[in-house]
Amino acid sequence: MDTLREKLSTKTAETDFPLIDTLKERWSPRAFDKKPPSEFELRQLLEAARWSASSYNQQPWRFLVGWKGTEAYDKIYDCLSEFNQSWVDSPVLMLTAYKKTFDSGKDNFHALHDLGLAMGNMTVQAQEFGIALHHMAGVNWKQAHQVFNVPDDFHVATAVAIGYYGGHVENLPEDLQEGETKERSRMSQEDFVFSNDWGERL
Repeated sequence: MDTLREKLSTKTAETDFPLIDTLKERWSPRAFDKKPPSEFELRQLLEAARWSASSYNQQPWRFLVGWKGTEAYDKIYDCLSEFNQSWVDSPVLMLTAYKKTFDSGKDNFHALHDLGLAMGNMTVQAQEFGIALHHMAGVNWKQAHQVFNVPDDFHVATAVAIGYYGGHVENLPEDLQEGETKERSRMSQEDFVFSNDWGERL
C-alpha cells in the first residue's frame, strides 16, 4: 500500500519559491475516504484553531460539528447549497461562524479575518494527519441560524467537509471528477503583491 506521503504527493503544488511539504501537499478534495477522523483527532484540529491569532485575543470563531449519521450532520447538510449537496459525502461536516462584536459591544471589523486565521491553523494541522478540509461558501446561513438557534451577535460564514484523503473519484458526479485529478494552479505573486502604489509590482 502507498504511504500517506505518496498518496498526498499526487497533487503537490509546483511552487515558485520553496515551501514546507505540509503547504505544498494541501488541497481540497471532494472525494473522501470513508474512515472518519476520531473524536480525538477532531479535537486536535479544533485545538489548532483555538491557538490561532486574533484581534485583542477575542477569539471570535465558533464551530458547529456533526459526524455522518447524526442529527447535527443532517442539519448542516440541509443548509448546504444544492451544488454542494450534490457531491458532499464526507465523514464530518462543520459550519463556521464568527462573533460580530467585541465583548464591549463595539463592532469587530476583523472577526472574519480572525476566523480565517483559525481555519488556516486547522487546515495545516489536519494536513499533518492526512485529513483534508474542503471549505464551502455555498451555505444558507439564514437557515443555519434558524435550525441551530444562532444568537444575533454571530454570523455563520462557511461550511467545511472533513475527512481523510483517499476517496474514490468515480463516486463523484461525472462533471466533478476531472477536478480531483487535474494539476493545481494559482495566480502569480505579481498579480497580488504591490508596492508604493496599487498595481505597482514589488
